[in-house]
Amino acid sequence: MRRRDFIKTSAVLGSSTFLLSACSSPISFIKSGELDLIIKNGKIIDGTGKQAFTADVGIKDGRIVEIGNLKEASAANIIDAKNLCVSPGFIDIHSHTDVDLFINPKAESKIRQGVTTEVTGQDGESWGPIANPESKKLESFRADYNEELSWRTLGEFLGKLLEKRFSVNLASMIGLGTVREFIVGLDDHPADNSEMDRMRKEVLLAVQQGAIGVSTGLEYTPGSFASTDELIELCKAAPKEFRLYSTHMRNEDNTVIEAIDEAIKIARDSDARLLISHLKVSGKSNWHKAEAALEKIDKAIKEGLEVHADRYTYVAYHTSLANLFPLWSRDGGTQKFIERLKDNSLKKQLQEFAEKKVSNLDGGWNGILISGIGKKEYKGYQGKTVEQIGKELNIPSFDAAVKIILDSENNVLMVGFGMEEKSTEAILAHPRVMIASDAGAHAPYPPMTRNIAHPRAYGTFPRAIAKYVRERNICSLEEMIKKMTSMPADKLGLKNIGRIEKGKNADLVIFDYNRIQDKATFTEPHQYPDGIPYVIVNGAIVIKENEHTGEMPGKIIRSGNLV
Repeated sequence: MRRRDFIKTSAVLGSSTFLLSACSSPISFIKSGELDLIIKNGKIIDGTGKQAFTADVGIKDGRIVEIGNLKEASAANIIDAKNLCVSPGFIDIHSHTDVDLFINPKAESKIRQGVTTEVTGQDGESWGPIANPESKKLESFRADYNEELSWRTLGEFLGKLLEKRFSVNLASMIGLGTVREFIVGLDDHPADNSEMDRMRKEVLLAVQQGAIGVSTGLEYTPGSFASTDELIELCKAAPKEFRLYSTHMRNEDNTVIEAIDEAIKIARDSDARLLISHLKVSGKSNWHKAEAALEKIDKAIKEGLEVHADRYTYVAYHTSLANLFPLWSRDGGTQKFIERLKDNSLKKQLQEFAEKKVSNLDGGWNGILISGIGKKEYKGYQGKTVEQIGKELNIPSFDAAVKIILDSENNVLMVGFGMEEKSTEAILAHPRVMIASDAGAHAPYPPMTRNIAHPRAYGTFPRAIAKYVRERNICSLEEMIKKMTSMPADKLGLKNIGRIEKGKNADLVIFDYNRIQDKATFTEPHQYPDGIPYVIVNGAIVIKENEHTGEMPGKIIRSGNLV
C-alpha cells in the first residue's frame, strides 16, 4: 500500500466518512453562512509546542474553519472561553477502551478527562482474530456482557462497533500475542515455517481490515513465547506505511535495559517505527536505571531510528496477579497454570520467584492491591491488598495470592506500587515521551463499577497538567499538550487531528489551567476530574458545562476505507 493511499485513509460511521488526509484550507464559512460553533476569547494551545495565544475558533461541519477575531461572525452555538485554555483533543495512544464501548458508549472516564481519540489493541492483545469458541476472551466477554461475541476477525470487531454510536474516536493495533494464540496456541514452543506464514498473513489481513500498527505484550502469554526473530518477521509482514511497533517489553524491572535493547533491535531489523509502551523502571532496586533507559532511546534516535515511548502519570502499574509468577508456570494457559499452583512439589520454586519479585515493590505484599476479580462471590477481595487478605484468612501472603487466583480461576487484576516519583518525572519530561492512560473507559455507575479500576482511567491527562506542569514544572504547558496531541497524531500518521489549525477535525478540549485536577485515588478511583468544562468531538459538544450531553459523534479510524 502506498503512502498516499494511507494518507487518504478513512473510516465510515453509518453514512459519514472520517477522512484522515491533509486538506487545503477551506473557504471562509463566515462569508457563506453561519458557523456551527464559535469558541471565543480562549487561550489557544495549538498542540505544536508553540507559545499560547488568544483567539477565537470557528467550527463548521465538524472542522476548524477559522482562527482569529470572529466578533463579526455568527454561530448556532457560542462558548465563551475567557480565562480558559483551548487545546486539541487528547489522543490516548495506549488505551484499553474497546468492548467497553458496547455497554458504556459515553466512555465517560475518558471523555471527561479530555480524551477524544483512543488507540486500543495494545500489549499484544486485540479483539481479533479470536482463536476458538472456548477461548478465555470469549468466556470473559460472556461473563462481563451477558451475550455471545459475534465476531472473529479484527475487521469484524471494528465493523460491529460501526453499528453503534459512541463519544470518542477509536483506532486499533493488531496484537501479535492474539495472532500467536490464534495460529500457534498457548504453549511455549517456536513457530514452525507453516505457522510463521499463517501469522504473517493474519498480520497483513488485520492491517487491510483497519489495524494501524502492531503491538506486543512480551510479559504475557502466549506473546511472551515469541522469539526476537519471530517478532521481527511479523513486524515486516505489515506494509511499511503501517509498520508502527508498539511494545510492552519483555521486562520492565530487573532486565529492563536488555528489554529496551531487544525492542530497538526489532524495530531496526524490521524497519519499524518504535513505540515503547508505558516506559518504566519498576522495583526499588531498578529505580536508578531510568537515566540509562533514556540514554538507550537517545542513542537509537541519533542512529536514525524513530523511537518514542508513552507513560501514564502514576507510580503504580496495573496487570494480572498471575504476572507475579514465573513464565514457565503459565505455559499452556490458565488450566495448566492452576494445576501447577496446586502442585505442592512446585510450591517452593513458585514462592521463591514471587517473594523475590514482590520484595522489590514499595510495601511488599501490602503494595499489591486487588482491583478486579471475575467471580462475583469473591468481590470482597477487591480494594484490599494481598497482605490484608492473608491476615483476614490467617494465612501467609503468598498462600493468599495463590488462593485468590484459584478462587477466581485466574481472572484477577492487581495494582502494583513499583515506581518512584523521581524516575517517573524524568521519563515524563523526556521530549520523546507521550502521555497515555493504559486504561479502558469506566464510569461511577453499574456495570462500569464492577472493578475497582486504576485511577489512571479517570485522571491521567488532568494529572499530567496539574501535577507535572502546574506543581512540578517538569516542562511547559505547551510542551505537555504537545505530548498529548500532535506528537501521538504524528506517530500514528493521523493528519487531521492533534492540532488547532484550519482544516483539522474539530476535536477540542477547553480547560481551566488553575482548576484542572485529577480526583481519582487507588481506593476510590471512580471520580471524574475537575476543571474540564467542555470537550468537543468532530464538532459536537460532548461535555458541556461539566456534564455529558449525550452526543455520540465518535468515529472508527482505520488504516484504509475497507469497511
